[in-house]
Amino acid sequence: MSEQPDRARWWRRLLTRGVGLAVTGIALYVVAPSLLALLDAVPSLGDVGPIWFLVVALAELASFVSLWALLRIALRTKAWFVVAVSQLAGNAASRVVPGGAATGGVVQGGVLVRSGYPVASVGAVLSATGLLTTGMLFALPVLAVPAMLFGLAVPGPLEVGLVGSLMLATLLVGVGAAVLWWDRVAGALARAAAWAVTRVARSKDPAALAQRLVSERDRIREAFDGHWFGALAAAAGNRMFDVAALIAALLAVGADADPFLVLLAYVVSLALSLVPITPGGLGFVEAGLTSLLVLAGAAPDQAVVATLLYRLASFWLPIPLGLVAWGGWRAHLHTAGTSAP
Repeated sequence: MSEQPDRARWWRRLLTRGVGLAVTGIALYVVAPSLLALLDAVPSLGDVGPIWFLVVALAELASFVSLWALLRIALRTKAWFVVAVSQLAGNAASRVVPGGAATGGVVQGGVLVRSGYPVASVGAVLSATGLLTTGMLFALPVLAVPAMLFGLAVPGPLEVGLVGSLMLATLLVGVGAAVLWWDRVAGALARAAAWAVTRVARSKDPAALAQRLVSERDRIREAFDGHWFGALAAAAGNRMFDVAALIAALLAVGADADPFLVLLAYVVSLALSLVPITPGGLGFVEAGLTSLLVLAGAAPDQAVVATLLYRLASFWLPIPLGLVAWGGWRAHLHTAGTSAP
C-alpha cells in the first residue's frame, strides 16, 4: 500500500524538478544576449586601473563583514569563523542552484546547527536577518525618491558617492530605529506599503497585509532585542557597502551618472536577484542593471563594464570563496572527529 504513494511522490518530485530546469533553461536563453554582451566586455577590464579592483573588492568585503556582524548579534555569539563560513557557503550554494535561495538557507543553517547552535534559534535568526536586510534594501527608495522629486542636487555626483553611501547608511539606521521602536511609525509605513501592493494585486486584503508587515517587524525586534542599534548599523552597512562597490565600479570606468538613479538601479537589480528563476538572478540582474545605469547617465559601454566589474566582485568571486570556506569547515569537523551533514 505504501509503495503507491511513494511512487506518486517520486513522480511529482521528478516533474517539479523537470519543470524548474525547463523554466531556468528558457530564462537563460532569454537573457543570453545580455550575458554574451558582458563576456564580450571582459577584455575592457584591462583598461580599468588595478586600484579600482581593490576598492570594489574591499567594499564587497565590508558588506560581507557587516552581514557576519549582524548574524553574530542575532545568534548572541562572539564567534566569527563559523558565522562567516555559514554565510559564505550558503551564499555560494544560492548562486549555483536554480531558485537557490532556499538551498542556500539550508546549507547555511546546516553549518550553524552542526556547529552547535539550536535548530529553532538558527531558523529564527536566518528569518530575522533576512527580513531586516531585505527591509533595508526596500527602504532605500524611501530615501532616494523624495530627494529626486524635490530636485536635491549632489555636487560632483559620483565623486562624493562613496561618502554619500555612508550618509545614507546613517539615515537607514534612523529610519530603521523609528520603525522598530515606534508602533505608530511602523503601522503608518505598513499601511502605506500595503496600499501600494494592493494597487498592483487587487485581490490582496490591505488591512491583513499591513498587519502581517507589523508582525514581521515584531519578529525582527524580538530577535535583536537589546542590540537594535548594532543590528541596524550592521544591516545598513551590508547594503550601503554593496552600493559603494557599484559606485566604485562606475567611477572606475569614468562614468558620470546621477547618484540617486544609480541607487534606484541598485535596488531594482537586487530585487531581480530575488526572483528564483536563475541562480542569483543570473542574466536578469546583468540586463536590468546595465539598462538602468544607462538611464542613470552612464554611456552604454561604461554601463556594461561597470556591471561586469561589480558582478565580478559581488556574484562570481564569493562562489569560490564559499566553496573554500565549506571545504575548510568540513576539514575542521574531520579533524575534530565528527562528520559534516
